[in-house]
Amino acid sequence: MKSMDTTPPQNGSHEEYFKDGSLAAKGSYLDGKKSGEWRYFLLNGRVKAAGDYAEGKMTGPWSWWRENGELMQTGSLVDEKKSGIWKRYHANGKLWDEGEFVAGKPKGEWKTYDATGKLVKTKVYK
Repeated sequence: MKSMDTTPPQNGSHEEYFKDGSLAAKGSYLDGKKSGEWRYFLLNGRVKAAGDYAEGKMTGPWSWWRENGELMQTGSLVDEKKSGIWKRYHANGKLWDEGEFVAGKPKGEWKTYDATGKLVKTKVYK
């Protein structure tokens, strides 16, 4: 039987649950802070988001999904700020937009596409 104790451990694996008892999140703690790979779930059991933590902060590549399992967005974080190439997707799975973040701010050329995949806008950030 799974423990419904919601108190995170100082060190070790941890699971969080929705009120109905289904898994909401799964990961580990190190020195009282989220560490390593974490997965967050939707009520339907599908993965909502997945990525890594270091010293309690989101870091590295992360991915988010819709309730139907389609990819919603991908990108990386450095010190919990968006960094590097980020991509978002339409509900049909086609690329919606893409561009680069530097220290949490958009930089350079960003492209936006319609739901058919046609380029509809280009914007340059300084």
